[in-house]
Amino acid sequence: MFIKILLLVLFFAIMISVGIYSRKHATNVNDFVLGGRKVGPWLTAFAYGTSYFSAVVFVGYAGQFGYKYGMSSTWIGLGNAFIGSLLAWVVLGRRTRIMTKFLDAKTMPDYFGKRYHSKALRIVAAVISFVFLIPYTSSVYNGLSRLFGMAFNIPYTVCVIVMAALTCVYVILGGYMATAINDFIQGIIMLGGITAVILAILNQNGGLNQTIMELAQIPSDVPVTMGQPGAFTAFLGTDPLNLLGVVVLTSLGTWGLPQMVQKFYAIRDERAVKIGTIISTFFAIIIAGGCYFLGGFGRLYDTEAIHKADGGIAYDAIIPSMLSTLPDVLIGVVIMLVLSASMSTLASLVLTSSSTLTIDLIKDNIVKDMDEKKQVISMRIFLVIFIVISVVMALDPPTFIAQLMGISWGALAGAFLAPFMYGLYWKGVTRAAVWASFICGIGITVINMFPATKFIQSPINAGAAAMIAGLIVVPVVSLFTPKMEEGEIKFVFDCYKEKHMVEQQYALPEEENK
Repeated sequence: MFIKILLLVLFFAIMISVGIYSRKHATNVNDFVLGGRKVGPWLTAFAYGTSYFSAVVFVGYAGQFGYKYGMSSTWIGLGNAFIGSLLAWVVLGRRTRIMTKFLDAKTMPDYFGKRYHSKALRIVAAVISFVFLIPYTSSVYNGLSRLFGMAFNIPYTVCVIVMAALTCVYVILGGYMATAINDFIQGIIMLGGITAVILAILNQNGGLNQTIMELAQIPSDVPVTMGQPGAFTAFLGTDPLNLLGVVVLTSLGTWGLPQMVQKFYAIRDERAVKIGTIISTFFAIIIAGGCYFLGGFGRLYDTEAIHKADGGIAYDAIIPSMLSTLPDVLIGVVIMLVLSASMSTLASLVLTSSSTLTIDLIKDNIVKDMDEKKQVISMRIFLVIFIVISVVMALDPPTFIAQLMGISWGALAGAFLAPFMYGLYWKGVTRAAVWASFICGIGITVINMFPATKFIQSPINAGAAAMIAGLIVVPVVSLFTPKMEEGEIKFVFDCYKEKHMVEQQYALPEEENK
């Protein structure tokens, strides 16, 4: 217990110290929201990865899908790495950095407003972000309750409040830069933690081969497999179609999430984008691949603790049940791992929400002539408000909000992904197409929430369908609706024609004339 408490105290002390150190980088709006657009590749890549993978992934998704699909759930982690990280950086990274810098766009709604020359699009995008980011924020706490109860016997309420308060302090003090530096530290903890846990679990079961053999003996309870053993170690597992839906939602979804895409706004230059692509992909392979690989062995820990009274499975209890067999030192490492994953994601979400509300809704719409100082103060106030709201919702989540948390990725990415990505490459996207994407993405996910109107059984598959629908709707609607004015389009896409100077330390010396 002493070791676990010592690790926590050290962890929290470092987080707060970084916040104090980063105060000088949070004096104006650009610095507070984007770190002055001077963040290097390592900090950006780790900020992207730690915002991507929260306790929801480590405890909730890894346990749930590992139990359902066995070792084939590792495909979800690999999809996250190569679609959600590698391809996202390659397709979006460079162009997002150039265009948002040229347009001076600081948030996702700000991009929509300036790229499509529409104040209405900007306001509606800000409302969508607010509605679906805040409930998602409260879900970040979900993975903590059982782990803290197992390790410290501390009430869940205390855990949530302490974590929220500490996150609030360092984000308010240092803004984006404090978040990025802490994300880097937390990312290192996550890499070391997941590696140590996987090795310990495999060693506990007699090594990799023995662990796989034990898992292969368990008969599948999925009807289509007819109870055959070996299904949980099969290449595509027990249910390939639904597995594909999970891969699409959790991988492609990051392309349209404001708190993810805005990491590209802040990166220093094009060279940093290339380096960050490699780092981010490596990070995702280890973290996401490791989490789902670990979750695939969940059925080896099928104890009474994971079974509900009604006969259902408490998926959130699977990973804690697995980890409870580890030595105390490793449990302490796991607690830090989950705290790191949760705090980094929470910090990213509340910073995105507060900046969007201030810059895109309040400034110029409710409060005229809002100077830099007032905007920063407003964002700090809303940071506190959003964290308080997320804590209240996490402690006593209503049924509707609990459903909303599960579909937030699908709603946000379904609405934003297509018009954001196409807008970076294609001059032909129309304002009507953007509206159609917003309506389609939100419509599919919200309609599917209610039993009377549900048309896709799995909310995860509904989210994936919303994203794919947006990718089809935007080009189709753009072909049949009025184009934007030539001058508007030329102004936006001129950013790619500019000569982008390389900083001197990265430039190669010119050959001397002989």
